[in-house]
Amino acid sequence: MHVTRLSIPDVLRIAPRVHEDERGYFYESYNQRRFEQALGREASFVQDNHSKSAQHVLRGLHYQIRQPQGKLVRVVAGSVFDVAVDLRRSSPTFGQWVGEILSAENRAQMWVPEGFAHGFLVLSSSAEVLYKATDYYAPEHERCIAWDDPALAISWPLAAPPSLSARDSDGPSFAAAELFD
Repeated sequence: MHVTRLSIPDVLRIAPRVHEDERGYFYESYNQRRFEQALGREASFVQDNHSKSAQHVLRGLHYQIRQPQGKLVRVVAGSVFDVAVDLRRSSPTFGQWVGEILSAENRAQMWVPEGFAHGFLVLSSSAEVLYKATDYYAPEHERCIAWDDPALAISWPLAAPPSLSARDSDGPSFAAAELFD
């Protein structure tokens, strides 16, 4: 696997080594030992999630203020613009974001560490997103930040107005959000 530290060094882009021939292809989508070597620490996943969304759906920016989740995100059908926002006040990259296109075609994954908000925009006619999480979903601790907050200035590659859930369309501003120390 090929690992790239993004402009926020705690966020990783992971591309597998694909073995392809006339019969098809094979690749290792996850290897605990190699992932931890790339991460530089131990990580344990307790939950896998799978979502399917139509084109122009924007999900996020979501996080859990307690029981924060690290997420290893990949796309198995279609493509998305995947975003991580650093919500750790003590971080030198606090308030900064990074985005990557993840697709079934490029097979890339993005590691979104604990202490980050996560969101994605579906670029293809539909997309299926899978992600491993380091802690369990805890709805009482789930928070959301406005996807279009000018303080974050995320450059979403919008081709049309996004389709949002009620919660995502009413997310508080970054300045008003509950954040990490």
